[in-house]
Amino acid sequence: MTKAAELAALIGSQTSLANRNLVINGAMNVAQRATSTAVTTSSGYFSADRFRTTATSDTAGRHTQSQATITDLPGFANAIKLDCTTADTSIAAAELLVLATRFEGQNLQQLQKGTSSAKSITVSFYAKGTAKTYMCELSDQDNTRHNTQQFTVSTSWTRHSLTFAGDTTGTLDDDNALSFILSFWLHAGSTYSGGTYTANTWASTTTANRAAGIGSFFSSTDNELFITGVQMEIGEVATPFEHEDFGTTLSKCERYYVKLLADTTYDSFGSGFFYANSQFFGTLNPVQTMRGTPTITTDGSFAAMSNGSHLGMDSLILNRVLDSGRVIQTFSDMSTNNGTAGHGGQIRSNNDADCFIEIKAEL
Repeated sequence: MTKAAELAALIGSQTSLANRNLVINGAMNVAQRATSTAVTTSSGYFSADRFRTTATSDTAGRHTQSQATITDLPGFANAIKLDCTTADTSIAAAELLVLATRFEGQNLQQLQKGTSSAKSITVSFYAKGTAKTYMCELSDQDNTRHNTQQFTVSTSWTRHSLTFAGDTTGTLDDDNALSFILSFWLHAGSTYSGGTYTANTWASTTTANRAAGIGSFFSSTDNELFITGVQMEIGEVATPFEHEDFGTTLSKCERYYVKLLADTTYDSFGSGFFYANSQFFGTLNPVQTMRGTPTITTDGSFAAMSNGSHLGMDSLILNRVLDSGRVIQTFSDMSTNNGTAGHGGQIRSNNDADCFIEIKAEL
């Protein structure tokens, strides 16, 4: 076989040798929020960026989720680890536990979904843990369609490769909104698992089929699961995982989430001015333009440093967003500690080395 033929066999119908992986942070290298979180029944991002956990209030199951350092899989240093801490063997109908990553429609137009030229999609990932069968689901949110395939985890690292047929029904919206989800179903009640499993078939979403036939991650406190090297690409074969430098991955993640964290007791977060004695307007400048209009949340104590004085803020909230998320204007109530109208200043941590500002534009 010639080198050209070998390459053709390797990549199948994959048309790009660079930027193949549509998943952001598939190697689990970036974890801006936390490296370990005890997850109860809430949904959100708990460890590695861009991987969202959904857990319902029905379940008694609990787990710790972390960005785990791994040394037994050459080429990878990090994985998401789920460790069951409270079992749930009496499964209510509406229970679920899902790990997923979400996509903007404008980033998936190359799939040609909804046309006669719709491309096959191959999802690959490395997993190990307590032996269980789980479900990988592709979900078209614009047209309420899905496709599922089971996979079985063992105690040794295995690279799973699942090729999904192209879907000729339902185009994806060409915008920055949620259009597509890649999900790993790890636990589900009969509402989601009581149907029929049909592998690799696109259909209108049937809730009972989404996790049909899977085991339960919450069956025992001995259960654990590691996942890394998640890749979703065009074509019928899984090409080698596309590694990228940390800075590139971080910049992609920061389109959706940025955490501004104080390193010392009086760190600066941004600049501003006193509009009135009790009103301080400041600006935050994320490195990346956010996906959409962000929200901000804060934790800790903040102050306005102005005219040589450190004035504690009563509150720090989002006022407005300029230039599609490139500039974020904040408002601070200074009723307790007045400044001087017209004077400039800085938004600083107020003798609080642990305070932070989260800027979120997640899907």
